[in-house]
Amino acid sequence: MSELRPSDGAVDASGEADPRVHWLDDDETAQLLGSLSCDTARDLLSCLQESPATATELSKRVDTSVQNARHHLGNLIDADLVRVADTRYSEKGREMKVYAAAAPFVVCVGGDADDREAFAEVISAFLE
Repeated sequence: MSELRPSDGAVDASGEADPRVHWLDDDETAQLLGSLSCDTARDLLSCLQESPATATELSKRVDTSVQNARHHLGNLIDADLVRVADTRYSEKGREMKVYAAAAPFVVCVGGDADDREAFAEVISAFLE
């Protein structure tokens, strides 16, 4: 998302992703914040911080419809906050995506351009 973050949030072989630092004045941060503007989306992301789950499992945990959960999951994926981590099959043999939280992130306000990269590295090291 931001060119000044210390990593690209890439997922390694263990499934762990590098933490990311975003700046409030970056254009792509607006999408990230917009995807979290709804209580349901924040609840879904919180659940995924605890453990990966399917849309059906998540909808039950946050007491919403599967369609609503999928809508918010799509927005969270677009904002790089959630990723598809695996595939499971239902009892009826239907393929189901298993979602997981993406890399931890921090949104920062202020700071001049010269200090941002160093600050991002410090925050990233703290989150690892």
